[in-house]
Amino acid sequence: MEESVVADFVGRVHAPDVGGDEPVTGRVLLSERRLVLVTDDGKTTVPLSGVFDVVVGTVPGDLRSFFSDSVTLAYDRRGERRTALVEGEPDDMDRFVRLLFTALLRDVTVTVRHPAKVGGRVTDASDHTASVTLSPGAIGFVDCPDPFKVDLSAVIDYERTDRTLAGTRRPALVFRHAVDGRTVSSIATVPNERTLNVLGRYIKLEYDEAMEELESFDPTEEQLEILVSIYSAGGEADIADVVTGDVTRTSMVLDTLRDEELVVDGESGAALTRKGQMIVTSYLESVNA
Repeated sequence: MEESVVADFVGRVHAPDVGGDEPVTGRVLLSERRLVLVTDDGKTTVPLSGVFDVVVGTVPGDLRSFFSDSVTLAYDRRGERRTALVEGEPDDMDRFVRLLFTALLRDVTVTVRHPAKVGGRVTDASDHTASVTLSPGAIGFVDCPDPFKVDLSAVIDYERTDRTLAGTRRPALVFRHAVDGRTVSSIATVPNERTLNVLGRYIKLEYDEAMEELESFDPTEEQLEILVSIYSAGGEADIADVVTGDVTRTSMVLDTLRDEELVVDGESGAALTRKGQMIVTSYLESVNA
């Protein structure tokens, strides 16, 4: 590899040119241009320019018994679509994931509108060209009049769509995130579907994990009514504004929601946590579907 290596560790790998049907121990080398997997039996080179999707933590069905924490890359090589899987120690993989996305999104320029909405209110924000920059647990949009950063742990939901920004219709990501107790919507249009896939995967890194935690919680109608009431009030509301009947009963339900970490005590009343906002968002999407 002519370019400098940014990650180099020993893990377990599976790729078309490496080993057989089962993963094998191999050396993983990553540069800003390519990923190289080396084993005793051979070598696979994955050009990053050909990577069109990255999945963290989810393994194809036939390999689930072999891999736990892993990264799957889908890439195009001479017109043929292939996949490569990498697994390693947690510290190695955390660094590898961050550096991989950094390399894949290097020099990516997007058009952003931020904030496009605050709560349910549409703003008059202008569209600006911005550069994408990544840091641990966050994504930044810089080199624009109003640079901003989004913590991945604050992402509530996202949608892949097409939008017209700055007069051009392109693939876009619309994502909502919690900022100081409010729900803020941002829009980013990207040059192509490949960039849309990779950028979307990075933005949702921590979102998927949070959604898995919420799958075990099945809110009652009363709990949902209170959560939606707080959401409709802008994410924080006095108990008097969310009473669904008996005040004592409402207080008990709020205590349950606090125990589930869906509601916390804000400056002026009960406030939704990120998880609480995600519950409401999922519910409203199912109602409007």
